[in-house]
Amino acid sequence: MDLLQQNREPSAIKYCAEKQVRPMHLIPRAFVRQPSGRHLDLLNPSPDGWTDEDLAIGLSRTYRWGGHSIWPWPLSVAQHSLSVLGIYKRLLNRPPSAAEMLRELLHDADEALIGGFDPISPLKPLLGEGYTEIVSRLQAAVFRRYGVSDWMAEEHKLHKRADHLAAASEAIHVAGWSLEEVQELLNIGCKPLKFDPLQDVYCCEPWKPWPPEVAAEMFLDELRQLQVHID
Repeated sequence: MDLLQQNREPSAIKYCAEKQVRPMHLIPRAFVRQPSGRHLDLLNPSPDGWTDEDLAIGLSRTYRWGGHSIWPWPLSVAQHSLSVLGIYKRLLNRPPSAAEMLRELLHDADEALIGGFDPISPLKPLLGEGYTEIVSRLQAAVFRRYGVSDWMAEEHKLHKRADHLAAASEAIHVAGWSLEEVQELLNIGCKPLKFDPLQDVYCCEPWKPWPPEVAAEMFLDELRQLQVHID
């Protein structure tokens, strides 16, 4: 260590020590920086804390099934969201409104905003009330931003059926579980779909996960189209 370093180091250490004991914020904050440069406070999320592009990118880089896949790519939540929307439209016995479709598309939006975190379902109850509260606040901010209401009881029941059908199908066609494992280990009672609800729409190989940039583009395109019909 040279003389210059010896003279400077004590004051630098003192400065850092003082900074450590000073409270930087009186109000707790948990910021996540978005690709656009916006900052979203997870503890007090603002509906303008992200852009549509931020959401699409985040969901395209958040992976289902712990990132495990029998394909070259894991399955993104962006692609899953489009699948759930496709299944929901098939289950509904009438044409869905743009608001209903937008709500289905955004049903897992919190997973991108929280920082790309999609825990497997059995872990969610063990993460505690704090995690549940953050997810609830984020989902409420998403619905406020895009002008959609929460599900009514019957609507939510149909949504969960679409979500469970997607999960059962993904487990087999994407993650490589057997039908017996899906029923006995994952405890999913839905019969998996043979057809991919996205195949006819996007002319893609059935159940093959898309690269992140493709998933982001497809999600963003659907999001923008639905917003035009609502506006």
